[in-house]
Amino acid sequence: MDAALRTLLDGLYADGTTHDEAQPDRLRRRRNLEPGSAELLTLVLRVAGARDVVEIGTSNAYSAIWLADAVRDTGGHVLTVDVEEWPGAAENLARAGVEAVVDRRLGDGGELLAGLPDASVDLLFLDAERVEYPNWWPHPVRVLRPGAVLAVDNVLSHPDEVAPFLALVEKHGGFESTTATVGKGLYLAWYRP
Repeated sequence: MDAALRTLLDGLYADGTTHDEAQPDRLRRRRNLEPGSAELLTLVLRVAGARDVVEIGTSNAYSAIWLADAVRDTGGHVLTVDVEEWPGAAENLARAGVEAVVDRRLGDGGELLAGLPDASVDLLFLDAERVEYPNWWPHPVRVLRPGAVLAVDNVLSHPDEVAPFLALVEKHGGFESTTATVGKGLYLAWYRP
């Protein structure tokens, strides 16, 4: 990552943190991925050679920019979806110069996953309303290619909210997983059906 992009991301993260501290409505907070989690996630993306990346939970596009920078190294693209239009998301992607590798959509994450072809995703990153993830089953697994990565944020900060989804993943089998103790806890699972 070049210095200009890192400076932009640092500014977006700082602005998001300030915004969230002043915002009493949890659903209006940006809730950006922590920088340490973003660094680990994009390292995993690069090591895996992920080309088809899906992010559920765009917010202000902070994490989409991290993912987009990484897929430029793998020759891929990012499909990111959120249920609402966040102020600044499109502008942030343009300022970062990554809009050519990002397809940003408005809609429900579960509906997006349901419409994707089987085995079409190399990395799926879930960073949205955690209690909704089980409602999307079985699509989060159905869309993964063999060797794909499933990543879920906030597994240490909100364990009760992600536990039902992670239980479905464990019951399904075919995953080797770990929880990285960075940020708010990043669950990483390698899919080996």
